[in-house]
Amino acid sequence: MPVHPEIKKILDTIPESDPYKRIIPEEHRKMFDKPILPIEKRVHVYSVEEKTILTSTTEIKIRIYTPEEGEEFPLLMYFHGGAFFSGNLESHDEIVRPICKESGYKVIAVEYRLAPEHPFPIPLDDCYQVTKWAVEHGKELKWDGKNLALAGDSSGGNLAAAVSLMAREKQEFTVTKQVLYYPSLDLDFSEFRYPSLIENRKGYFVESDTLAEHNSFYLKGKVDTDHPLVSPIREENLENLPAALVITAEYDPMRDEGELFAEKLKNAGVRTETIRYEGVTHGFLGKFTHLAEYRDVYQRTGSFLKKEM
Repeated sequence: MPVHPEIKKILDTIPESDPYKRIIPEEHRKMFDKPILPIEKRVHVYSVEEKTILTSTTEIKIRIYTPEEGEEFPLLMYFHGGAFFSGNLESHDEIVRPICKESGYKVIAVEYRLAPEHPFPIPLDDCYQVTKWAVEHGKELKWDGKNLALAGDSSGGNLAAAVSLMAREKQEFTVTKQVLYYPSLDLDFSEFRYPSLIENRKGYFVESDTLAEHNSFYLKGKVDTDHPLVSPIREENLENLPAALVITAEYDPMRDEGELFAEKLKNAGVRTETIRYEGVTHGFLGKFTHLAEYRDVYQRTGSFLKKEM
């Protein structure tokens, strides 16, 4: 379908990108690290607690969302997007709240350290270590001890998929489900190997020609983009991974790598659901979920997380 008319109105106001303009992480963060909705218009949950925890390597700020009063809860770790160099707890608060409410999961959002100050593998290790911390502190978190899900959008989807791979390898805890929203799963931009990178190359907020520079901050130094913890889609053995929900957007350069990863998971025997939202762009959570066509993404996430697998 065509781009949603309300989204097209916004796209039509954006000037053509300047190929010579470089990304300055600090300036980018000032623009994109703020939520769209004011606090009073965000979804209400039972409680939100912010705290700083100590992992084996560093202190990390987290935000704990509790959906309702209760004795125990399934647990979901949320890793925000932002090309590994932007985003924080506040920027994704309006996304995490409805996931918490619709799923009934207690959600822990993670403010992992960002590139370029902290390139690969530091953000990934932070996400893994906070997940491990949550498991070790399950009693105080009122975790049910069974259901442990990971979720993330864009680069956060990359981190969720990579932590799932690490958890399978290390066997320090078991991840039961993963939710990947328009995930960035292939960080090798030496060629445009997916049709959506060509079809949606320009004019839809995120542009294919800028992806290499956006991800260069995370890939600082000699990073092998074929490594599955960098590009999870390169993992050859996808067996025994958590059940997955992969959500993609029609007008997203990263659409096809997300859908291919979902297909590969299915072929490996992993219970996988794929939903493509038509007429919408990358990054639509929060920005466009007020529109009727996209507001059910949180309900569908909740339904997946509640299913017995």
